[in-house]
Amino acid sequence: MCGIAGIFHPETPKPVDPSRVAAMIAAQAHRGPDGEGVWTAPGVGLGHRRLSIIDLEGSPQPMRSGALAVTYNGEIYNFAELRADLIRRGAVFVTEGDTEVLLHGWRAWGPSLLERLNGMFAFALHDADTGTLFLARDRMGVKPLHYVELSDGSLAFASELKGLLAHPLLRRVPDVTAIEDFLALGYVPDDACMIAGVRKLPAGHFLQVQRWQGVPRPRRWWSLSFADRATGSAKALGEQLLGHMRDGVRSRMVADVPLGAFLSGGVDSSAVVALMAEASKAAVRTCTIGFDEAGHDERDHAAAVARRFATDHHAQVVRPDDAALIDTLVHHFDEPFADASALATYQVAALARSRVTVALSGDGADEMLAGYRRYRFQAAEERVRGLMPARWRRAGFGTLGRLYPKADWAPRPLRAKTTLLALAADGDEAYARAVGVTTPEQRARLLSPAARHALGGHRAEDRYIAAMRAAPARDALDRAQYADMMIWLPGDILTKVDRTSMAVGLEAREPLLDHRLVEFCATLPVAMRLHGGEGKWLMKRSLERYLPRDILYRPKMGFVTPISAWFRNALADEAEGLARSRILVESGWLDMAEVARIAADHRSGRADHGRTLWQLMMLERSARRLFG
Repeated sequence: MCGIAGIFHPETPKPVDPSRVAAMIAAQAHRGPDGEGVWTAPGVGLGHRRLSIIDLEGSPQPMRSGALAVTYNGEIYNFAELRADLIRRGAVFVTEGDTEVLLHGWRAWGPSLLERLNGMFAFALHDADTGTLFLARDRMGVKPLHYVELSDGSLAFASELKGLLAHPLLRRVPDVTAIEDFLALGYVPDDACMIAGVRKLPAGHFLQVQRWQGVPRPRRWWSLSFADRATGSAKALGEQLLGHMRDGVRSRMVADVPLGAFLSGGVDSSAVVALMAEASKAAVRTCTIGFDEAGHDERDHAAAVARRFATDHHAQVVRPDDAALIDTLVHHFDEPFADASALATYQVAALARSRVTVALSGDGADEMLAGYRRYRFQAAEERVRGLMPARWRRAGFGTLGRLYPKADWAPRPLRAKTTLLALAADGDEAYARAVGVTTPEQRARLLSPAARHALGGHRAEDRYIAAMRAAPARDALDRAQYADMMIWLPGDILTKVDRTSMAVGLEAREPLLDHRLVEFCATLPVAMRLHGGEGKWLMKRSLERYLPRDILYRPKMGFVTPISAWFRNALADEAEGLARSRILVESGWLDMAEVARIAADHRSGRADHGRTLWQLMMLERSARRLFG
C-alpha cells in the first residue's frame, strides 16, 4: 500500500521540477513510511511513497522497464498467475513483487491489462514510445486517485487531495456544489470535490492522455450488472457463494509481513476470520475495540468467535467520545467527512497496526447482499407503491405526511412522517432521500440565498436518482444496491477505510469486495439477498456451519459515537461557535442565523441536531485547512 503522485505535460514535453513531485509525495508520507522515490523525464515526473508488503527489499518505485515507468498504489492478488503467463510470452522479470506485472502486462495487452487484474489499485503508467500517460483505478474504488489540470498546461495527480495541495499552481477555489453534496450525504462523493477543478478518477475507469491531444474524459473499463439472474437451489447457490468468499479471503492472505483481521463480532468480519482460520496453518491474529457503553460493546461476541477459531486475539477498550481525534481525521480526510464511525475505524486501525501490517476487513457485504435496514424499508415501500395508482398515492400519503407531526423524540413506530412522505414519492426519489443526512428542505433553510443561486439547480439527490434509473437491473432492490455500489461504497465506506488505515501505515484489504464475488451476488434472486426481512440471507444460511446463530442473526450494531451528547457537553461551546466562525461567515455558504438556531435548539434539548452539528463542525474545520 502506498501513495503516488505525478505531473504530466500533455501539450509539450516541458521539464518537470523534481522538487514539486517530491513535495507532493512528502505530503502523503503516512501512506508509505518504508521508502520514497522520484523519477523525471522530459514532460513527465512520477513520485512514490512505499509501504512494503511483498518483495520487501526489491520492487522500488517508480519502476522502469525500457520506455515504460509506473508508480502504483495497491495490491494485485493474482500477480503470480499473470507473471507466469507473461514469462511464457517471453517477459523477463527482475523483481519478485506485483508492480513489475503492470509494466510487462501493459507491453503485452495495453489497456485490456485491467480486465485481467484482480486487486485494489490506482496507478500511473508512462509510455515514452507513444507519449502516453495512463491512469487507472480498481473496479470498486478501494484505492483513491485525484487529478487536476493546472494553469501551466500540466496534469497533476495524487492519491490524496493533500498531494495536489502541495503543488504551488493549484488554486484553492471552493466548489459550492460539493458543499451541497456534503450537507446532503455526509461526504463529498467521487464525482465532486471541494476544490474547484479537481477531479477524482471514478471507480472502474481509466484516463489515457496522449501527448498533443489534450486531456480526454475518463473511460469506464468495468461495470456491475444486476440484469441477470442465477438459477439453482439455495443450497447450490450458497455453495457457490461460499466458494467465491473463500477465494476472496485466500487471495488476500498473501503477504511478506504480519497479517491479521479486524474482528467486530458481527457477521461479516466473523465470516472473514472463519475462512482465514480454515486456510491458515497458524493462528489468525485478530483485534477488536470495545466501548464501556451498554448495548454498543461487541467484545463478548468477538471473543466468542476468537475462541471458536483459536485466534491470537487482542481487544482494547477505547473511549467512544475521544474528541481529540477530530483534527487528526480532518487532516487525513482533507475534504469534510461526517461519518462519525470514522473515529472508531481509526482507533481499530491503530490497534491493528501495533500487531500487523495488513488487516482483512468485512467491508462490502452489506452493499452487495442487502444488509442495511434501508433496503428492507425500500422493498416494503415499493410493495405498497405497487398497490395503487401514483396519482392517488401522491395525494393520499402526501397529504398525511405533510399533516403528521415530525417526532424525532418518539419511539420509532410513531415516527411516521418520513415513511408517509416516502410512500408519496417515487421509489428512486424516496431512496435518494433515505440515504441522505439532510433533506433538500433542510438544506434550503441552511444554505444562504447566494449559495442556493450558485448551485444553479444542482441537487445532491439527483445523482442517486440518475444512477437508479440507469441501473442494469430488474428490481427496485437491484437499483438501490447498484446506486450504493456506485456512490456510497467508494464515497463513504472505502474512503473511510482507506484514509484511517493509511493514516497509521496499515494496509486494509476487503476480501468480500473481490469482483468475482460481487458480480456473482448481483445475479442472486432478490429473495436470496433479502428474505423475510433478513438481509444477507443466503450468506448467513451458508455460514451456519461456521458460526453460531447468535452471531449470524443478532441485530447489527456498528461503531457508535455519541455526537448528540457531545454537543450538549464537551463540544457545546464549539456548537455555538459555529455561528461565529470566521471561515463560515466569510464564505457566505450558510445562513448563519439558521446555524445559530440549530445549535441553540440542540443545546436546550428542544431538538436533536447532533448529526447536523457534526457535519457543520467537520465542514468548518476542513474549510479552515483548505481555504483558511
